[in-house]
Amino acid sequence: MESPLRLLGCSPQGALRTALDAGEEDLGHAKVLRIDTSGRPLQSAAEGELRAWIPSARGPGLVDLTLDLWSERPPFAADEVWELWTEGRPTEPNRWARCDNEGRQFWLRTAVNHVHGGQDRPPDTTYHLDGRHITDMAGFFCALGEAVNGPGGYFGWGMDALDDCLTGRWGATPPLSLVWHDSEVARRCLGVTSQTLHRPPDFEELLAYLAEGDRVDVHLA
Repeated sequence: MESPLRLLGCSPQGALRTALDAGEEDLGHAKVLRIDTSGRPLQSAAEGELRAWIPSARGPGLVDLTLDLWSERPPFAADEVWELWTEGRPTEPNRWARCDNEGRQFWLRTAVNHVHGGQDRPPDTTYHLDGRHITDMAGFFCALGEAVNGPGGYFGWGMDALDDCLTGRWGATPPLSLVWHDSEVARRCLGVTSQTLHRPPDFEELLAYLAEGDRVDVHLA
């Protein structure tokens, strides 16, 4: 079970303000959102039951809240990813490349909340995958999302999610062509995988998966 989360220096509004003024014990539940510099919601950070409160030392009228979590805490990598998204969805490609594997996985969790929002490109469109930073599977999906939907874009975070994206409504309509630039980086980094029960696919298996059913025509460059 997750340990309680303390929220410091909160300014209660609405129903919470009413409950505090009335001295009610049941304060309800709360969702903690990470916002960007313009105040737009970026991603849900935590959710849980409001268990207690005390006056905050951070200023008059502010309170410190204790939240019994229903959700998992964001990983340590979240801070780095959210900093890269601090002004909203990135406008330059490959910002994810500076993250480690955990950060890249969390990048994908962030990107899925900011889908392309437009119509799918038609079948037989060619997309260009920048392979310079694909050193792990999470990096492949970060790069694929940007190839299809631009910086900060999403097009799956694993094989099952990619299958869903290839059915439409995620920016591209199969069959499609994928030109994989600097593919040697991934071939070198994904060529050897540990023999575990749920091991990730290696480079050749990934290529075979993409080509399955003539959905994606991959050109290595």
